[in-house]
Amino acid sequence: MNPALTRIAERRAELVARAASQRAALGRHVEVWRRPLTFVDKGLGVLRYVGNHPAWILGGALAPSALQPGRLGSWLRRGFLAFQVVSRLRSAHRSRQERS
Repeated sequence: MNPALTRIAERRAELVARAASQRAALGRHVEVWRRPLTFVDKGLGVLRYVGNHPAWILGGALAPSALQPGRLGSWLRRGFLAFQVVSRLRSAHRSRQERS
């Protein structure tokens, strides 16, 4: 075999072995973060769902008022406040996505 090709094949084998070692080390380091990132991912999923279905917030806020009709005004204020908070979170999230 050509000596240059032999050197290239040896270098390739060395690089493949180094890459495998680095992948294994990275996997060990990332494993520590798996559980916290799973929690964060679920939280973002909930926020995404709530952001896509704001009527559920309004319905959840108005459900107790059906049980106690005298307190409808306070629940409407709470629902409106929740709607404003979700709207601002959605707009902040969209602007953050556009920047990245």
